[in-house]
Amino acid sequence: MYTLDVYIKMFYSETKSFEGEKTSMEEVNALKVRNNLGEILDRLNDKGEPILISKGRKIRAVLVTPEQFEKRFLDWQAEHDKKRFLETVIQLRRKKKGKLSSLAVLRGLRGYR
Repeated sequence: MYTLDVYIKMFYSETKSFEGEKTSMEEVNALKVRNNLGEILDRLNDKGEPILISKGRKIRAVLVTPEQFEKRFLDWQAEHDKKRFLETVIQLRRKKKGKLSSLAVLRGLRGYR
């Protein structure tokens, strides 16, 4: 059984760049990030590749560009919200068991609480 660190290294250690060649991820320790954050952010922006941040011997975080964040995580969040909405609609189609009305669901979707 692998630890989370091993999975992260496996996922990020060898990726293909836009030209198709394999590149290895840069790993930086937390102290270096603290002391040289501006420089590391510039390298992230220039290379466009995620940077692994380690503390001790474990990977604690991954720095990614905003474009990579949107591609990987915001799409996932939208899909999660869509599934939750569909589950709510299906629940409303059944006989009313919960306390939600269609008006309450619509208000929730629009951001009113």
